[in-house]
Amino acid sequence: MKDTNKHQGLRNQLVKQLEDKGITDKNVLAAIGKIPRHLFLDSSFENFSYQDKAFPIEAGQTISQPYTVAFQTQLLEVEKDHKILEIGTGSGYQTAVLCLMGAKVYSVERQNKLFKVTSNLLPKLHIRPKFLSFGDGYKGLPDYAPFDSIIVTAGAPFIPQPLMAQLKVGGRLVIPVGEKEQIMTLLIRKNETQFEKHEFGDFRFVPLLENKN
Repeated sequence: MKDTNKHQGLRNQLVKQLEDKGITDKNVLAAIGKIPRHLFLDSSFENFSYQDKAFPIEAGQTISQPYTVAFQTQLLEVEKDHKILEIGTGSGYQTAVLCLMGAKVYSVERQNKLFKVTSNLLPKLHIRPKFLSFGDGYKGLPDYAPFDSIIVTAGAPFIPQPLMAQLKVGGRLVIPVGEKEQIMTLLIRKNETQFEKHEFGDFRFVPLLENKN
């Protein structure tokens, strides 16, 4: 579990790249500048782990490109102590970014192998989400709702109704919507029945699948 000055130098370069690509949220950039992304990847990727690229992880999933992580997180407008639901824990990297920004993170992962690996890794890095769950992301976590914001880190063919229901009024839901390519979509809950929708261009994600594996 080594994190060296060289790794920090590579992180600083990555942060600069993200700024150049239009990420302006200082708290997002600070978190990415601190988190040892190489420890979330197979050691064979260590030399590439601070490139702005997605990489394969366990169970046929991927760790998202840092720009995508930063872009989605920036859309959430995270504040300290915000209660955030994350659908698709994956490697735990996005979870770590949110935790470092002071959010209370409740995260759901449907791949049991990944859930076990990540549940083991995060405490070793002193990253402590409020709740990690092995379950079906389409259902969210109704027992812990409502949430200040919800982030979905897999491509969904539609926006799951239970997730919309678990968002508090004024809350933000960030989700990539589409089959092969996704459009990054932001929903802001205006009242009990109305949502304001914004779209932010094309991204590529692994699909959001139903049920547990």
